[in-house]
Amino acid sequence: MEHFKNLADIHRFNGIPMPENPLFSVYRCTQTCGLGDREFTSDFYMIGFKKLKAGVILYGRTKYDHNNGSLIFIKPRQVIEFKSVEYDEDAFLIFIHEDFLNGHFLHSAISKYAFFDYETNEALHLSPAEEQTIWDLYYKIETEYRNNTDEYSRDIMLTHIDSILKYSQRFYKRQFINRMELSGKTVSKFHEALDAYFKDGVLAAKGLPTVNALAAQLNLSPRYLSDLLKQETGKTAIELIHIYLVNEAKNRLKTDDQRVSDIAYELGFENLPYFSRLFKKETGISPNQFKKGLMN
Repeated sequence: MEHFKNLADIHRFNGIPMPENPLFSVYRCTQTCGLGDREFTSDFYMIGFKKLKAGVILYGRTKYDHNNGSLIFIKPRQVIEFKSVEYDEDAFLIFIHEDFLNGHFLHSAISKYAFFDYETNEALHLSPAEEQTIWDLYYKIETEYRNNTDEYSRDIMLTHIDSILKYSQRFYKRQFINRMELSGKTVSKFHEALDAYFKDGVLAAKGLPTVNALAAQLNLSPRYLSDLLKQETGKTAIELIHIYLVNEAKNRLKTDDQRVSDIAYELGFENLPYFSRLFKKETGISPNQFKKGLMN
């Protein structure tokens, strides 16, 4: 698999004009353009906007046909592949080498944007007004990129990148709300997957359910699942797992004449103190206090 450590190599490999900056570049294309027809990884963040006429883009090992205007966000060392891509309208790619962020607040802040861990079928689909907002920011970045570099250039470009990220966070919130009915209640599917995890004997084989395991069953990335559940319930995926486990424990403490430790182990907890801390966090009392209260 090809791995690109610097922008010049990925530009040269794909016949793109050489970058104006060794650590930051923008590329605007119409109709046909892409980044090769093979898998690759890189040391940079990529932000891309496109409307596909034909072809597919793969990353995160997931295939998706982008018929609408969409934004994708790719982090360093993420596997990506373009296949016979033809664009219906203008598109752009922004490349940001991770070293370009050194000493800037985005170096750490960029990790808070969960959509860099989303799969390609979880891309951000923009409304016409949202497209215009993103294009306006892109033009500002491109203008600064084409100008002679001075001491303000990097900060100005990264300020606009930060704006793109903030707007994208807002637009994702809108997408979660607008697509809730189309995609079905994710929280219901999540709880169904949890129920199946307990009823199908998966618990005994694999231990406590994880966000990764449940997300895989729902064909979602863990970060996207957690953000979607947060939008629907106010709780993240791991918080909902904890609530489910404690409710299951409470039910067994009510109906089973078993020791607390036995119930904890049956629920997949190898560490009894961890089970007790989690139970107390959710209920305000320990499992033993809960059981004694029922007996009294």
